[in-house]
Amino acid sequence: MHNVLKGVLVPIHREGWRFIAIFFVVALFLGWLWTPLLIPGFLLTAWCTYFFRDPDRITPTRQGLVISPADGVVQMIQAAVPPAELNMDAKPLTRVSVFMNVFNVHVNRIPLDGTITRLSYRPGKFLNASLDKASVDNERQSVCMKTADGKEVAFVQIAGLVARRILCTLSVDQSVRAGERFGMIRFGSRVDVYLPDSVAPQVCVGQLCIAGETVLADLLATDDSAAEGMVR
Repeated sequence: MHNVLKGVLVPIHREGWRFIAIFFVVALFLGWLWTPLLIPGFLLTAWCTYFFRDPDRITPTRQGLVISPADGVVQMIQAAVPPAELNMDAKPLTRVSVFMNVFNVHVNRIPLDGTITRLSYRPGKFLNASLDKASVDNERQSVCMKTADGKEVAFVQIAGLVARRILCTLSVDQSVRAGERFGMIRFGSRVDVYLPDSVAPQVCVGQLCIAGETVLADLLATDDSAAEGMVR
């Protein structure tokens, strides 16, 4: 019974409490106008509470592992140049895009141990985050970090069709560890991870990822072949 309650009664991210309160007050107001409206009002309040859940995760701690920064589905794996504002080498790197729908946990996590070297926020559009051009056109928060052995990894929070705020609590020169929380995006969005040159992804398009747990890549792997998957 304890484990069941622990799985259901997860912590709520501090960003969510004011939204939950607003949804609850609106539900009461709608119920005051017409009692049957209490039902959809409370259902929406329950969804808002669910959206802002912030469960603990078990993060693999072996050096070199790149962990998914977001819950969701691997939408794309393709070669792409990192955002220009990060001033990285202007050559294509393998980009793994994890798309979060409105029912996923939206708390984002650090993909690997290292130090934050560059941060850049860029305002933009709010296109559907599942589109390839969202990486260029949409509002985004770009982050570059360096591992202890000098490898650079970039990750980018991208606003989506209904997302209207990106939260990032990182600062330059900050030391971070894989799996640590660093922000979130409200309400439905995407996170891109740019892997170092010659590092192959260990996930497949369509695969479900869990932030802070799913291994996207291994920087220390000697096999440079990408993972392959099949629906079964």
